[in-house]
Amino acid sequence: MLKIYNKKPLSYIEQVNHLEDKGMIIHNRAWAESVLSKYGYYRLSAYWYPYRVRQEYKILDTFQPNTRFESIVQLYEFDTELRLQVFNAIEMIETYLRTQITYFMVHKYGAFGIYQVTNFHPKFKHSSFINNCNKEVERSKDTFIQHFEQNYIGFPKIPIWMLTEVLSLGSLSFLYQGLKNNKSEGIEDKKEVSQHFSVHHEKLAEWLHILTYVRNTCAHHGRLWNKELAIKSKVDKDPNWQPPITPTNKRIFYVLLILKTLLRPTGFDTEWCNQLNKLLKSILKNENWRVAMGFPEKWEDHPIWNL
Repeated sequence: MLKIYNKKPLSYIEQVNHLEDKGMIIHNRAWAESVLSKYGYYRLSAYWYPYRVRQEYKILDTFQPNTRFESIVQLYEFDTELRLQVFNAIEMIETYLRTQITYFMVHKYGAFGIYQVTNFHPKFKHSSFINNCNKEVERSKDTFIQHFEQNYIGFPKIPIWMLTEVLSLGSLSFLYQGLKNNKSEGIEDKKEVSQHFSVHHEKLAEWLHILTYVRNTCAHHGRLWNKELAIKSKVDKDPNWQPPITPTNKRIFYVLLILKTLLRPTGFDTEWCNQLNKLLKSILKNENWRVAMGFPEKWEDHPIWNL
């Protein structure tokens, strides 16, 4: 039966008292109040949730012994930095993808070929896609868009090299999925793009869908640590992507492997991986935190991570 929500708001002092009453160890109350005022009680609660006492099938409202507020904050700040690193990697992949799609499309179909429905597979929702493109163009304040509108006919219809600059990763992913790929007919447009990543065209489409979801999570400051992915990859035939080498496809480690793979042609994969290794090492010493992120025990030796 539904209840009336009647919890009262707590001051920062009361929030600290509340955490201590539930068993959390807080050595510096003034600092804890400051942290709560910056990050928010509710936001931090996702990071102390795994520390709550489990009793049979129930999760109690008290904390396990030796649960320290400092550890919660360390975890939160780690997740913030991880989110920035993931976001940066996705941005580099997005830029490279945009370049490859644009170059291929313009040289095969011309500057305005993206507006021709016959250049895409029959099931692609082309009219819906173009309507969204037009909205993005009309919404844009970029100088090059305004220049085109003021000097050429056909607006909001613009050359693809301008259009792709204002499209989101989600739209680019959708565009890629709409490309033709029929080997028997000699048309392999998806493959023409995916070969730049050295990835099968179906896998690239799947991965772009996942990265769009992860990017949106990062953009909205969502949690990556201990998060089960709402959109996950299909089981890969390659044993390096399967348990026990890769424990699960539902956690962030799987996404990091995708990023490492797709970053290779950009030339930033080694540098990005090294930066991430520095961030991860201290955190992953904690077995619970490591498992919560889907990392194997000897993650630094993972064949894909080291490739």
